Amino acid sequence: MGKPDTITYPVEDPVWNSKPAWVLPGWAEPVMVASILFGAMYMTRRRDYSVFRQSRNRHKTILDDEPGSDLSSDSLLHYDSENEDDAQDPIAASKHMPKQRKCCFGFVVQTPNTSRFKNNFHSRILQKFPFLIEMFYWIINYAFYRMTAITSQRIFAKTGIWNVAQAHGIKVLEVEHLSWLSFLFPVQERQVQQWFMRGHQDALTFLNKAYALIHIPGTVGFICWYYYIAPSHPTFAVARRTMTLTNFLAFLTFIFYPCMPPRLLPKEYGFLDTVRHDDAESVWMSGKYVNSLAAMPSMHFGYAFCIGLTLVYHSGLFRRTLERGEMRKGPFWKLFYLFVGLAYPVFILTVIVATANHYIMDALVSACYVFIAYSCNKIFYVFLPLEDWFLWLLRAEKPIPSTGERFREYGGRI
Repeated sequence: MGKPDTITYPVEDPVWNSKPAWVLPGWAEPVMVASILFGAMYMTRRRDYSVFRQSRNRHKTILDDEPGSDLSSDSLLHYDSENEDDAQDPIAASKHMPKQRKCCFGFVVQTPNTSRFKNNFHSRILQKFPFLIEMFYWIINYAFYRMTAITSQRIFAKTGIWNVAQAHGIKVLEVEHLSWLSFLFPVQERQVQQWFMRGHQDALTFLNKAYALIHIPGTVGFICWYYYIAPSHPTFAVARRTMTLTNFLAFLTFIFYPCMPPRLLPKEYGFLDTVRHDDAESVWMSGKYVNSLAAMPSMHFGYAFCIGLTLVYHSGLFRRTLERGEMRKGPFWKLFYLFVGLAYPVFILTVIVATANHYIMDALVSACYVFIAYSCNKIFYVFLPLEDWFLWLLRAEKPIPSTGERFREYGGRI
């Protein structure tokens, strides 16, 4: 196929024969997400840890030891002063000594020791339900996303953000299909959507719904599932920090490079807004603070790509040894995780292009962001002193994560 001379097409009113999809009530998605989160909070709770009295069982943590008591070598090995996942050095905790946090360029910062607040009621709630910390992290993520639209609008107030975003969207198409980089994009987004429009409109309706319903519930569901099943909290935290840093890289791009999705471009560019036809916009994609001009990069694909890589890693097929605490998987489960890890990003790529919500370049950029985020994910350690001070102000102690505990209790071997 030769390089096209133009990216515009004669304006045609496409014939849409598919019936509009059933519209979910506005409360359905928030209830779905809340159910997943609170279900995970319940599933990863410490069953025999009591909020109302001291725990006297095998789930007793290093924070429950009295000063001067003998500590096992296992507890000492568990501590890593550079790791966000450990609440406190057991000896320092028993004496309420300040924490030593390593920051950038080797600097060591002393922060308050919050272990003295371990028996406060809200600290014990966190210890009973440690997944609450993960829920708090993602609430912060969502709050930052909500602010991108306002910030971007203020930056481009004089030129008009709609015009800027439209120009950026057209530029993306020109780079993909008219520049020397066109060999990276052998298929045009319009061709993908047109294939579904010509005889596969019911499938396109399904993809519209998938675009709306999979992104937030699916990503939240993955975080909950991996917290439950991961072999260790450090392993889980790498995936979580990678997704979070990918988020912030994307948020910066949303602010300084607003980009109109293909479906909102003028008609001569050949795209149909099937999302509006199906009334398939997610409740998370509507409202005053939603950034509808944030096509670049695609966080739908960014999340899917990160999830896919994690599942491929979790399959164990490309690792010679198991992690400490990791259960051995049978051949079926290894192939299952590999298949889902490869198929899920491909499916999401099809969804975002067929529904004209994103350009193929959006997916490529988001994949690059995932690799950058993975390489730099420990940058979030610089915020540990702030977290220590925040917990000090709240008079709360950070709980020791329960990642993978319940799964191993049930003898998980997949």
